[in-house]
Amino acid sequence: MVTFTACRSEPELVRPARPTPQETKALSDLDDQLSLRFYESIVGFFRSPPGESVRPGKVAKGIKAAVAGALVYYYPMAGRLQKIPGGNKLEVDCTGEGVMFVEAAADVRLEDLGQPLVPPYPCVEEFLADAGDTRDVVGKPLLFLQVVFPNCTLFFSCVFSIAYVHIGSLQTYRVTQLKCGGFVIGLHMCHCIADGFGILQFIKSIADFACGELIPTTLPVWKRDIFIARMPPSISHVYLAYKPFLRGLDCTDDDVMLSTPPESMEVQYLFFGPKEMEILRSHVPEHLSKTTTTFELLTAVMWRCRTIALGYEASQKVRLMFTLNTRGRSIKGESAVPRGYYGNAHFSPLVEVTVDELATKPLAHIVELMHKVKLETTKDCMKSMVDLMALWRERSPFGMDRTYEVSDTKWVGGNALQFGKAELVAAGTPHAGDFTSKLISYHTKCKNKDGEDSTVVSILLPKLVMEKFTKEMAIWLKK
Repeated sequence: MVTFTACRSEPELVRPARPTPQETKALSDLDDQLSLRFYESIVGFFRSPPGESVRPGKVAKGIKAAVAGALVYYYPMAGRLQKIPGGNKLEVDCTGEGVMFVEAAADVRLEDLGQPLVPPYPCVEEFLADAGDTRDVVGKPLLFLQVVFPNCTLFFSCVFSIAYVHIGSLQTYRVTQLKCGGFVIGLHMCHCIADGFGILQFIKSIADFACGELIPTTLPVWKRDIFIARMPPSISHVYLAYKPFLRGLDCTDDDVMLSTPPESMEVQYLFFGPKEMEILRSHVPEHLSKTTTTFELLTAVMWRCRTIALGYEASQKVRLMFTLNTRGRSIKGESAVPRGYYGNAHFSPLVEVTVDELATKPLAHIVELMHKVKLETTKDCMKSMVDLMALWRERSPFGMDRTYEVSDTKWVGGNALQFGKAELVAAGTPHAGDFTSKLISYHTKCKNKDGEDSTVVSILLPKLVMEKFTKEMAIWLKK
């Protein structure tokens, strides 16, 4: 695997292009969850058409101008989080200080990073700016962006880091120059200010300005009051699997996943192309196979194999938590969130079973439990979950012991990150930055060696457990 070091410039702040309102903005109670107070990391790899060249200085100047233009509309992102006196709640102080931008250069070509380009990405830290303590979000830039360019187009900025290695990275805006045609974007994003869909919307607005637009194609909507807890709160309609914790069920602290130090953990990436998915679908009835998504099927299989490999006792309860985006969802004919909303708009349905039930019941049973909990996401459920998140902000939430958390980020590899003629060839959440968030399994879109659309899933386990997990997965993938 290729190794290299990016040569970075001093980071600089990019401010809004025009004066913006000096005010404070309230976060929603979904934004302000304790579990979201960290910087998430994302990288995206772009390839330019043959013959395209880039002048790094001009590109960096263009990116800064595009970011500055976008920040006029997304001005809260140019501010800083601060604590509200008398509690544990945060708010955005719209100071207009800006986001971080870094330029960098690396002696590497996009082709050197792998063919096909799939995780684990070599030297991925070189595409990310330094955000410091990724669990410290108060008083810091909200976005660190880094873009690495090989000989290509431009990219964005915010609290970004763009590295120009002819690749690009975001969040502590860092631009890295590469010696080929293409660029890599790497970013650290404060999860309190936006979720993955929100940051992509912001990035697309930067692309709009870079292409000469005068206003973003999608105008941003703040409206965080749609996910504010009620007074008094009512948690009667939370997801059923959350209710034991409301009755005082405490964390047992006996999970090897939480007690194993990071240096004794290992991350692997599992690849599933059309062939592998056909084999897995053969394990569920035909009627269910047609309505089950790739995410649901892979999650069910991996949860089962992971649980068996970890050696939990048969009578112990284990839980599956997965993200459910409310954008585009209609609740009784009403849209859950307005178009342009870029705050956190996802909930975390929870499935709970015993180890014995997970290991012995047909795979279809687990898939149907996932379907069932999705149907629990009613308007009343969402209101109750918002109330619960607000209550848990003032005291420690339930423990994550024996919980497998999964997130579908295949949308990152879609058309959302196309810039001009540059084609997005790979993107995902790298095993870098905040360690706690890497306990989550991320589903990412990719191409296999035959050029077929595939899914790659990350899994983090103690090194001694990984071998057993791999053997369990191999059983399911046998014809």
